[in-house]
Amino acid sequence: MLAPPPKRSCRLERVSSGGATRRRFLEAAAGAAAATWLAPAARSAAPERRLGTVPFVGEGTFPVDTTIGAGLGQRRALDLSTLSPRALLTPQDRFFIRTGCPDRRPPAASWTVRVHGLVEAPVDIALEALEREAAPQGVHLLECSGNSRAAHFGFLSAAEWTGVALERVLARIRPRSRAARVLVSGFDEHSVGDPGSVPGASWIFGLDQVRASGAFLATQMNGAPLDRDHGEPLRLVMPGWYGCASIKWVNEIALVEDAAPLTGQMREYAGRTHQATVGPRTLARDFQPATVDPAALPVRVDKLAGAGGRISYRVMGIVWGGPTPPRALGIRFNPDLPLTPVEDMGRADGRTWALWSHRFEPPAPGRYRIELAVRDPAVRTRRLDMGFYAREIQIA
Repeated sequence: MLAPPPKRSCRLERVSSGGATRRRFLEAAAGAAAATWLAPAARSAAPERRLGTVPFVGEGTFPVDTTIGAGLGQRRALDLSTLSPRALLTPQDRFFIRTGCPDRRPPAASWTVRVHGLVEAPVDIALEALEREAAPQGVHLLECSGNSRAAHFGFLSAAEWTGVALERVLARIRPRSRAARVLVSGFDEHSVGDPGSVPGASWIFGLDQVRASGAFLATQMNGAPLDRDHGEPLRLVMPGWYGCASIKWVNEIALVEDAAPLTGQMREYAGRTHQATVGPRTLARDFQPATVDPAALPVRVDKLAGAGGRISYRVMGIVWGGPTPPRALGIRFNPDLPLTPVEDMGRADGRTWALWSHRFEPPAPGRYRIELAVRDPAVRTRRLDMGFYAREIQIA
């Protein structure tokens, strides 16, 4: 059964630095990925034929690349098997959705963001003012904290974003001395409820967390205005954090004291963001940053025919998460076997995903469980450690 993922998560600009950033990302990623995904076939002494793909088993029938439901119950999962060296960015019409646009949302044309709380004077910022200040923010990945095998891990996507740094927005107001944290809220009123979702979108961050993450208010994805279901006209993006913290339809920002109580959304997603299960957790400051650990996932298994009809398999996948990409990714096809270094690894920058591939020659027909791990005890990998991203295939 699909565990309910979090509610919100979620034109190339003229600025030369942003364009250069995007070019560097795409050139490095595509170049490395092309070498990664094509190298196994290139190494063979004779040409190989791709006979097809081996499906993952035991994952249910949740549809991919298909929008289902509406409002609080709206979902869309990305078909990760379609990723390729030249398709690393996710178009808006395929980007995953956990909650659709509220039917009661006011018109975007009249949108304002109220900045208030522990400030000398509240400020209402018109959308037009933020759009004038918007600048390229780079390529960033969002993952729903409820991403799971039941949805084929498709609540995961990457896009190029344009927006305004949250710190820049906060610089418009004069905080009072007790202001220590910032509450970001989004419009979330729906006519029809959903049993797997609780309305109300808000998260409280430490000012140091805003600064360290490079949080920004996004106005565009992949060079186009935000789609309604992706937060039009304004959404928060917290790079490196689970999507539940990247609030959509932002209409309120408040400075609060250090002892501010946690929000309902923070409470609801405590388990999925790996919060401590012991001790009191009533204040926002009791929460650890909802950051994504380094993770890796197989997304496609190709069946290949080589010289003399010899059959082998090429597992292709992605790696993402963490402040820096892992350098020691290992793979195994049986929980009792030791990890083997992944053969071909693309370059990642810690903000989005990279591609990898590994050749597999099963010793016999049967069911194989593909597990990955970071072979570095200094790197925290909570989901990988529990086999969260493991997938299984059946070799006939």
